[in-house]
Amino acid sequence: MRALIRTFQRRVVRWYARHQRRLPWRRTHDPYKILVSEIMLQQTQVDRVIPKYREFLKRYPTVEDLAKARPTEVRKLWYPLGYNIRPLRLRRIAKQVVEQHGGSIPGSYDGLLAMDGIGRYTAGAVLSFAFKQDAPILDTNVARLLSRYFGIRASLARGRTRRRLWDLAAAVIPTGHGYTINQAMMDFGALVCTAHNPKCPTCVLRRSCRSYPYAAAASRARGTHLQGRPRRR
Repeated sequence: MRALIRTFQRRVVRWYARHQRRLPWRRTHDPYKILVSEIMLQQTQVDRVIPKYREFLKRYPTVEDLAKARPTEVRKLWYPLGYNIRPLRLRRIAKQVVEQHGGSIPGSYDGLLAMDGIGRYTAGAVLSFAFKQDAPILDTNVARLLSRYFGIRASLARGRTRRRLWDLAAAVIPTGHGYTINQAMMDFGALVCTAHNPKCPTCVLRRSCRSYPYAAAASRARGTHLQGRPRRR
């Protein structure tokens, strides 16, 4: 298992060095700006978030500015990202930060999880991307990548599968490099190990990926089907 993890770390980070996405929230370590990006990215595509992220921070450049804003104004600016409970939740977090922490977003799990609407993933993302801590994250892309690479099949006890994935998300972090490996896994899941039509034939992980033989066969079957030939069962 250790050898498999080391191979994963090396190849994903090397891929990321060449293919990483240039995203505006990767140009800062400001905890407030990282938090805004993470809340915006929940269930929303990156391309839709980028312009709204810039607009939002132009209007509310600091956590104090957001805490003082009127809820109706925040919701109006948020439109049309959808899932409109998020701007109100973000504003409540800003008020908690100002009132309970003097305007400084906490740099600990306990402090972040005590905030209204911050769960384990968001807390890990803020700790990793803003505070450079080796904190695991597990969004949809990372979960899919780890499940396929390490051959984890969904259990009937879904909680057990989720715990195992969280354990793996922590285990693959090289000491002192949580920021890089977490960003790399998210990009790899979004661009290569995609939910539909993953790029298995050219994937740098294919030789050690425990799902590759099956995924490659499924990909070939889909290609044959698209050409109008009968699909093998």
